[in-house]
Order: sequence, then structure tokens, then C-alpha cells
Amino acid sequence: MSKLPYERPTLVRHQMGQMNKFGRLQGMRPLTHIDGVAVSDLVAKYGSPLFVFSQKTLINRYRELQQAFSRRYAKVRIAWSYKTNYLEAICRTFHREGSWAEVVSPFEYEKAIRTGVVPDHIHWNGPYKPDATIERALSGGAMIHIDNFDELARIERIAEKMGVRPKVALRLNLAIDGLPAWSRFGVNLESGQAREAVARMVAGDRLELTGLHSHIGTFILAPEAYGQAAAKLARFANEIRQTHGIKLSFIDLGGGFASPNTLAAQYLPGEQTSPSFERYADAICDGLSLLEYPAKELPTLVLETGRALVDDSGFLISTVEATKRLPDGRRGLVLDAGVNILFTAFWYKHDVVPAQEFGGLLEPTVLYGPLCMNIDVLRDTVQFPAMTPGQRLVFRNVGAYNVTQWMQFIAMRPAVVMVGSDGQVGLIRRAEQLDDLQALEEVPAWLK
Repeated sequence: MSKLPYERPTLVRHQMGQMNKFGRLQGMRPLTHIDGVAVSDLVAKYGSPLFVFSQKTLINRYRELQQAFSRRYAKVRIAWSYKTNYLEAICRTFHREGSWAEVVSPFEYEKAIRTGVVPDHIHWNGPYKPDATIERALSGGAMIHIDNFDELARIERIAEKMGVRPKVALRLNLAIDGLPAWSRFGVNLESGQAREAVARMVAGDRLELTGLHSHIGTFILAPEAYGQAAAKLARFANEIRQTHGIKLSFIDLGGGFASPNTLAAQYLPGEQTSPSFERYADAICDGLSLLEYPAKELPTLVLETGRALVDDSGFLISTVEATKRLPDGRRGLVLDAGVNILFTAFWYKHDVVPAQEFGGLLEPTVLYGPLCMNIDVLRDTVQFPAMTPGQRLVFRNVGAYNVTQWMQFIAMRPAVVMVGSDGQVGLIRRAEQLDDLQALEEVPAWLK
């Protein structure tokens, strides 16, 4: 009788789900349907990998945000952040709920116009605004947020040439306890730059200052940070009114609210640590209570919330292509979706579950993408059941930034669909084909 070959044993820690100081371990359940539509049916019709958006979740999150702030503050405006997800179906869903548009580039400005947003319902931020697009925006009445002194002078020159006195806003950067300063954008408040910019604008008398704006960072888990920012903007608004007689029509607190995702360096899951909209609202409205304005003249509160509105509406369905056992004993799964389309895998520990019923113990597993690159890792280690080629899994909370930062590196970008509020499924971006990419290429005659 021949001797059987040696097979290295694998030890798997059995997790009983007991309570400890960090809370109860979460049990894993399969996600077989998205808003009542079977994952298997979606893949059969549209292929894998596949992004899926829940319109019902988009609407619910928008209304939740609107209601949380409207309970505390009478005048609230939400301006949807186009850079977070500029697919037209996503934008139209928010605009139908009453959202304005917030853009940060000429491309996004034109995208908003094509989506049907009227220019005077657009807030234009960012450090890059070419003269031609400034002129186009001013002619339509868009609200330009001035980023620096050079931009201020250029807008004055363009406004004078056009014979208009446009309404503008001033973007500030400011110090917040416990947060790194986002000093790249706007003029600084503490150094006196902001005060100088306002005086410069008043002296030039070519622009009408109507708003202040500050964006303190991204994925902010501390609502009190917004309370500090709101208080500083309120005090500066009071100073501007007392010194120059300017009554602002809005104060913009930017975006940066956290979604239910879990940051790569975070221990507890995002669902347990991300603040509710009510907590952000309480902090911001407490800060704005310092405004020395009559109640009927209070400026509108503008929010540019992106990630927290769209992240948990997005799903990425992927298929297992191969399995392997790694030298350290962990299981490896090779998927058909990589970091080229799930870019946020670089900074999130995305929640991921099987798309079909499963059995057996969970074990440490690495989720790899299909790219021929060592960095193509969607989850470095996750407790996951054994899977076989052809089975599906679903990444959750992937609605923000992935379909704007993705790229056709090695593999082309997949289709995107939306499950409507009524359960209908619609294609909102078709899968790329080679012809789409080559349509932009040119070959010099001497190479043909």
C-alpha cells in the first residue's frame, strides 16, 4: 500500500459569537436578493461583475437627511455632490427630491446642465475654474465659490467685461480640534486671509458676497467638529455684517459625513461607529445658533453631502473564478471584480457576503481581483465560508466614488443597474466594449 502524500493541516478558530467589551460578533447571512430582485437574475441578464443601486435607499437617505436638519433649522438646501457619483440616474433621483447640484470642475458643470439642472441651482466649488467656464457659469447665474485671491481677481475681470455684478461665495479653511487642516482649499480664517478677502471684494465692488463655505474633511466621525466649524462661520458672518453691512443668504458646511462603511484602520464596524444624521444636525445647528440675525433673515444652511447619501445604496456583485490555499494557511478567492472598479477597497474594509446559502465554518480568507497586479486585493483578510468557482458574493456600501474613480485598467468597466422604487430594474450604464475604448484612439498614417 503506497503512502498517502502529506497534507498540511489548517487550524480555524471557531467563533461562538459571545459578548465581549467590543460587542457581539456579527453573524454572516447571505444576500440573495437586492430590493426583492434575485442576484442570480441580475447576473443572468447583465453579467458579472455588476454594480447595483437601490433607488429606494437613495430616496430614504435623502429624506432622512432633509428631515434631520429641517427639524432644527428652518431653511436647508442639499446640493448633491457630483464627484461622489455623477451617473445621471443617481443625480436625477436626488434632483427630483429637490436637491441642487454641487460641482467641482467644468466637466461636472456641463454634466449637471445636461442632466437638467438650471445654472442658478448649481454651487461650483474647487480650485480650478477656467475663464471660459467662469463666463458661462456667470451668464447662467451659477453660484461660484471663490477659492483664492487670483480667482477673485479673474472673476472680477470677467464680470466687468460681461457687465454683470454676480453673486458669489467665499470658501474658507479653518482649524478644527483633532482634525488635520484642509488648507489647500479656500482662504484661511485664523490667519486673517478670509477677512482680507472680504475687504478686497467690498473694495472692488464688482462682486456681491452672498455666502460662506467650508469643507472640513472627509469621513468625519466626530459631529462636534462640524459644531466648531459652524460656530466659526457664524461668528465670521456676524463680523462681516457688523463691519460691511453684508447679510449673507447662505452658509455652506460642505460634506464629509461618514457612511456605514468601515475604514481600513477601524476596529469596530462602521454600522456601530458612524454618527446618525441627527447627531450631525444637532452639532451644526448648535453652532449656527451663534448667528446674530433676525429669525426671518437667517441664511440658508447648505449641505453638500455625498458619501453618506449614496454609499449604502450601492452593491457590487462578483463571481468566484478560482480558489487557492495560501502558504500562511489562509484561503484565497480570485474574483472577477478588482480594485480598478472597487477603488474604495484601498481605504475601506467593505462588508462582503455570499449571494447564496452556505454552510461550514468561516475561515480567514483573502479576496483577490482578476488583475495581474499584486495590489489587486479587495479584502486582505475576512472571515468567510468556503466557496467554489461560479458562486457569487456581494460587496455592500459601494455607492460612493467607485463609479467616478474606476478605470479600464487591464479589465473594462462593467454594467451598472438600478432597482427602482417599484421593483423595476433598469440599465443606467452599459458595460464597456473594446470599441468604446478604441473610438478615442488615433493611429498615425505612418503606422498603418
